[in-house]
Amino acid sequence: MYKDQKEQTYSLSNVFGSNVFDDTAMRERLPKLTYKALKQTIDEGIPLNPQVAEIVANAMKDWAIEKGATHYSHWFQPMTGITAEKHDSFISRTSDGKVIMEFSGKELIKGEPDASSFPSGGLRATFEARGYTAWDCTSPAFVKDSTLYIPTAFCSYNGEVLDKKTPLLRSMEALSKQALRILRIFGNTTAKKVITTVGAEQEYFLIDKDLYLKRKDLIFTGRTLFGAKPSKGQELGDHYFGAIKERISLFMKELDQELWKLGVLSKTKHNEVAPAQHEIAPIYTTANIATDQNHIIMDTLKKVALRHNLVCLLHEKPFAGLNGSGKHNNWSLCTDDGQNLLDPGKTPHENAQFLVFLCAVIKGVDEYANLLRLSAATPGNDHRLGISEAPPAIISIFLGEQLTDIMHQIENGNGGATSCKKGGKLKIGVSTIPNLPKDTTDRNRTSPFAFTGNKFEFRMVPSSASIAGANFMLNTIVAEMLCQIADRLEKAEDVTSEVQHILKEIVTNHKRIIFNGNNYSEEWIKEAERRGLPNIKSTVEAANALVEEKNVRLFEKHNILTRHELESRREILLEHYIKTINIEASTTIEIVNRQIIPAVIKYITIVADSVNAVIKTGLDADTYAQNEILKEVSSLLALLKKNVYDLENSLKEASELSVDTYGMAMFYKDNVYVKMSKVREVADKLETLVDEKMWPFPTYGELLFNI
Repeated sequence: MYKDQKEQTYSLSNVFGSNVFDDTAMRERLPKLTYKALKQTIDEGIPLNPQVAEIVANAMKDWAIEKGATHYSHWFQPMTGITAEKHDSFISRTSDGKVIMEFSGKELIKGEPDASSFPSGGLRATFEARGYTAWDCTSPAFVKDSTLYIPTAFCSYNGEVLDKKTPLLRSMEALSKQALRILRIFGNTTAKKVITTVGAEQEYFLIDKDLYLKRKDLIFTGRTLFGAKPSKGQELGDHYFGAIKERISLFMKELDQELWKLGVLSKTKHNEVAPAQHEIAPIYTTANIATDQNHIIMDTLKKVALRHNLVCLLHEKPFAGLNGSGKHNNWSLCTDDGQNLLDPGKTPHENAQFLVFLCAVIKGVDEYANLLRLSAATPGNDHRLGISEAPPAIISIFLGEQLTDIMHQIENGNGGATSCKKGGKLKIGVSTIPNLPKDTTDRNRTSPFAFTGNKFEFRMVPSSASIAGANFMLNTIVAEMLCQIADRLEKAEDVTSEVQHILKEIVTNHKRIIFNGNNYSEEWIKEAERRGLPNIKSTVEAANALVEEKNVRLFEKHNILTRHELESRREILLEHYIKTINIEASTTIEIVNRQIIPAVIKYITIVADSVNAVIKTGLDADTYAQNEILKEVSSLLALLKKNVYDLENSLKEASELSVDTYGMAMFYKDNVYVKMSKVREVADKLETLVDEKMWPFPTYGELLFNI
């Protein structure tokens, strides 16, 4: 047994990262001077010498071919929210008609995809097709499916940003620059870089593929547009952390193996609250690599699921009435010499440097709450936020008892905080179980933005979305706050006194954002309104944050995005919302007209025939039940047809509107979606009445429990 375990451990250590051109592979395959030059570019931002790129490209190509690669691809993150790739082979023709495998430094550094077919929000016209992808050497290349994947940034011919990676990289540099200013003030002269670290927990659903293929709504929209509540849902909490079913366990085992090969530190796996819902959590890494790896996780989830005749659903709300799925974005700040800047230490009330970084986050989240809300805005997340154990659309911060008490002391004292609460020991009351060290504060899983020991957990991020958006927003916000603080401290005659003034000022002016209670409660919604906190409930309304003057100044000041690029992103977000609701509405109409109505008519006919058959017997038999069923089902069928007709008219009206994109999106939100919901309400009622054998597609009960 011990031998088997040892061999398994040894095998895992060899497998992990085996398909990644990581630091180990570079060190082994690159000349020392080339390796050193590349590391300087990665670690210090020194521009890459073309000769270095040529050597790296050749080594990377040889390594990839040994791994079975025949092609390479510049892998980028356009504004679709997913990744894109174009595959080119390593083959080049020789003078004698043969072929050789080549890959140049130029091909490594730059690619030229079409820049007009991806969402651009007006930055690119159809005839303006040229775009560029540029190698991001800070994120390692990897081999998958016989292709060398090279992480890249994506921009237009004129240099406009067309992707999600570029603003993230820029925000990381901006945050590092401002954080280093603070560290220098506090006497830290060794740190050369401050790194944004992220660990993104990913929630997802798994359903049987054969059942999935019978649901047009899942195929076309990623969520169920119809479905009556099953007799059993998540009420008992028996699925959460429950024993993993064998079929799912086999899937998870293969998922881990595939991710480990690609260098993804897949650490935790478990059942989530809703039936058929699960979660995977990796170990944190830099924000840039974490973003790339989260895309790898989402792609691998889908591919491995299919091998097990399963389908992975990443939609934020695939099933109404059950928990939706999100990502828990665990964000922190670390120096290149290993210090976590959000670690309170044992005496946080005395840790002035920590309190400065903490208060910078508090101030930033309060002043730019609409940007954080925007970063979690998708049509799918509109269904999730504030429903079935998801955070509300109100941004607030959970600090816990210890830090909240310190904030209270800072606000009300004259010399800062003088004490902090201790955790102590937790006594279980069983002699064989040791006393456990108790944390200084509880956790709050209802908070959208919670401090969890040495990091903040942003729980609003959509399950299907790139985490780049949330992190570049957060990085930029905090960079600005650190900049403001550094400007004051660098001019101060007495730094210690000025730190106390700044902390007290921030706590006094921004304490409204701190809330340690139940974010799910109706009372909190009322309290948040009293405090003046924004409650932006829809993606359409959230989109306006991108063009708010204060926010434009923020992004331009730190060289993250220009006004034109921000306006284009607003346009892209609104267009995506319109197209999503239009697809859902069109799918709703098709399913009702071609599946539900014919099934209900067939059922009504059978019931009516049974009544007539009883009457023809001449017996004095009671047909009350059949008659009542006929009345109720026929009445609902008529209402369903009327509601579908109204929805069709709404879509027609939308196509004839002469309004801007925002006006169109509002019409889809307030008109089309509302009428689509009315169609569903009647159809779901009919599902509970029609013979289940005649219902035209699998029900919630079948989808959720038939695995």
